[in-house]
Amino acid sequence: MIKKKVKQRNTNFYLILQDKISSKKIVIGIIGLGYIGLPLADALHTGGLTILGFDIDESKINSLEKGENYLQHLGSDMTERLGKSASFSATTDFSRLQEADVIIVCVPTPVGKHLEPDLFYVLESARAIGRVLRPGQLVILESTTYPGTTSDEFLPAILQAASDSTRGEFTVGDNLFIAFSPEREDPGRQSHSTTTIPKLVGGVGQASTDLAAAVYEIGVETVVKVASAEIAEAAKILENVFRAVNIAMINELKILLDEMDIDVWEVIKAASTKPFGFMPFYPGPGLGGHCIPIDPYYLTWKAREHNRVTRFIELAGEINRQMPEYVVSKIVTALNQDKKPVNGSKVLVIGLAYKPNIDDTRETPAAELIKLLADQGADVSYHDPHVPKFKEMRNYSFAMNSVDLDSEMLGAIDCVVIVTNHDAIDYELIGASSKLVVDTRNAMESVKSLQARIVKA
Repeated sequence: MIKKKVKQRNTNFYLILQDKISSKKIVIGIIGLGYIGLPLADALHTGGLTILGFDIDESKINSLEKGENYLQHLGSDMTERLGKSASFSATTDFSRLQEADVIIVCVPTPVGKHLEPDLFYVLESARAIGRVLRPGQLVILESTTYPGTTSDEFLPAILQAASDSTRGEFTVGDNLFIAFSPEREDPGRQSHSTTTIPKLVGGVGQASTDLAAAVYEIGVETVVKVASAEIAEAAKILENVFRAVNIAMINELKILLDEMDIDVWEVIKAASTKPFGFMPFYPGPGLGGHCIPIDPYYLTWKAREHNRVTRFIELAGEINRQMPEYVVSKIVTALNQDKKPVNGSKVLVIGLAYKPNIDDTRETPAAELIKLLADQGADVSYHDPHVPKFKEMRNYSFAMNSVDLDSEMLGAIDCVVIVTNHDAIDYELIGASSKLVVDTRNAMESVKSLQARIVKA
């Protein structure tokens, strides 16, 4: 077992790296060129830094070399800009990590089939870094995880790999610097970007905090230092637990109010008139995206290590996971009212992405809905202008392509289910041509020409 050491700053490596950062002569290595790593690479590159990107997916590297876009919501300008720049390159060769002065890790942190944390990608990245580690490097973890991961899992994995590879002895705060800075991306959001979203930074020791903050300040408008990596890790978990719990509350309230024949959307609208003490959250068919459906389970798992049970958080997760089944129950009831069984009925799912106006299908509730409906014998298809083909997911794989919307096709569908309310979808056409619409997003509220029967779910 490698014993990690934390030491106060040494004027040698600390000042050398500090000078390289201030003069923008550092090379930034970013592991993971997906939804988090690519926009971060662009922000730091725009700030004037040289970027070396790393990914195990060779198709991403090829796309970047050609300036082609593989993340729709980011637009083609970003990939074209990076692809044409002499100060940006990308590779699958992780031995080149030794070329970077600063290494930032932006890899997934999924959960296993029993909702336990899966740190495989984080630890594999740590080992890849350790195998080529050199004195004076700063390593920053951005992947969302439970408090203590940076110090107790990520750093030891780096040091062990460095020891096994005879890279020499490393001491944090002396010839190695380690920090955590949580990603706060929200794909598709227009009001904020990587540059404008405040960046939390907490290091293993003050020297690491200061150096990491100085790096981010080159590409991010506001950088906030916190006292430790653990505080930064816990802050990110808090942000996502806050949303998960409140969404669960409004989902539970939706089910109750529906039994009382009260429209939850009207209730939220009314409550939102209060100028203080209330923050609107909205119900849906289940949680999607990489963060909110997953991150709370990192905290609940860690709590057991301390003999604590996070009842509130686990209950919220249970409610949110059950929402696809609730929606299916509403579909079943609605079809029964039309004297049709689910078995053999044609059901069209509107929206495969987990949120509006993007192509991101990670953890989308639409996939579970399709599975549940197909299991009951429904003939299921989907329409999503942003997702032309069903992308294989960890738990779902369907040979499906997005179908085009037209009045004839909609007229032949027994039930249309609105899962994701993309702006590009013609809701007027759906309202005018469909027989039955089960609406989980209140998307049909403003439709004027309404022939279809609308059921809110």
